[in-house]
Amino acid sequence: MEEPEHPDLKENPHVESAPFIPEPISTGSHIRSSDINQGHDMSGPAVLPPRPEAPLWSTAADEELIYAKKEIDNAPLVSNDPDLYAPLFRNVSVFRRSYELMEKLLKVFIYHDGSKPIFHSPELKGIYASEGWFMKLMEGNQNFVVRDPNRAHLFYLPYSSRQLEHNLYVPGSNTIEPLSIFIKNYINLISAKLPYWNRTKGADHFFVACHDWGPYTTKLHDELRKNTIKALCNADLSEGFFIRGRDVSLPETFLRSPRRPLRGIGGKPAAQRSILAFYAGQMHGRVRPALLQYWGGKDADMRIYSRLPHRITRRMNYVQHMKSSKYCICPMGYEVNSPRIVEAIYYECVPVIIADNFVLPFDDALNWSAFSVVIPEKDVPKLKEILLGIPENHYMAMQSNVKNVQKHFLWHPNPIKYDIFHMILHSVWFSRVNHIQIE
Repeated sequence: MEEPEHPDLKENPHVESAPFIPEPISTGSHIRSSDINQGHDMSGPAVLPPRPEAPLWSTAADEELIYAKKEIDNAPLVSNDPDLYAPLFRNVSVFRRSYELMEKLLKVFIYHDGSKPIFHSPELKGIYASEGWFMKLMEGNQNFVVRDPNRAHLFYLPYSSRQLEHNLYVPGSNTIEPLSIFIKNYINLISAKLPYWNRTKGADHFFVACHDWGPYTTKLHDELRKNTIKALCNADLSEGFFIRGRDVSLPETFLRSPRRPLRGIGGKPAAQRSILAFYAGQMHGRVRPALLQYWGGKDADMRIYSRLPHRITRRMNYVQHMKSSKYCICPMGYEVNSPRIVEAIYYECVPVIIADNFVLPFDDALNWSAFSVVIPEKDVPKLKEILLGIPENHYMAMQSNVKNVQKHFLWHPNPIKYDIFHMILHSVWFSRVNHIQIE
């Protein structure tokens, strides 16, 4: 399929083709990179935002979080773990100890309030599949989910940002106010009905949203926007919604077949990848038109298209191009996120990410410089020069690392250790542990 990353227009033909443009909540600084893989600091731990207020009362779960934080801070050195390839991680020792403690301790309470289709109704295919698969697997989990909220370390808000848009957006209105009001009322409902939101002002609650509008629907409830752990595909630092160190960058996974989520995984060996760089897709946003302007049809090494011409697809389709390319270009669209990043990993192609202000998925754990290239938007004219400047042995190492990291981005109907379901849950757990206050 040539164009997996379609905006709402293609998913729902009644939605206007122009994106909703939010007004930033705060101006903040505009972060730009100056060279390959800069702007995403992989050398140390993620910077933590200010801590929320202390909870109104303490629980046994709080004590377990404090214990976990101390254990993680003093994690034993890991060497030669056969299940974890150290170069892929910021700190493999910290990750493994945190993951072990998550498996041992973590308990999640899922709110039952809310009716289908907005709640408890996962969508398992298309570009919003990440939120749907997480919902399905979380609600069916027997290892982490508890019925007694007094035992919970985390509280899951099981609504779908995609279903919010599908059911509440008024075509042609160019406003998501009804969606934001709905979510505000939902939070007010659960905070009035049960005491758990008010205990921490939402700091131990989380939701998972892959629709572009997911962040913006929080704007009418300050505690939801500021305190809750938001797992978002649209992890944009520039708009004042995503808080690095508290929120989680959710991988955007495009799934064609819910029954066979692993179908088509893999690609050609590095030595058989004859195409230097490949991109084909729609031309929305600020980066893609520039990519086409500078490279579309101008260089045989740079296979950059708006749509793949029929004369080409007769010989090699979209997926075959990704499986035959050394580098797969992953430019932002309307928003910073793109399913092409994970697609590239699925097809063992080194992703080249062009999206300023984007916090990469699992940024708290993974060292993206080991298996991807991040290029500032301003350097699109120098794209080929940058790629050719990467030594062959460095490329070979990155391509090998793409294959190694792939297992952390795979959905399984029955989750397995270190897969994408557990990686998402771990990132939420790790955020909560990091923000627990030790007296």
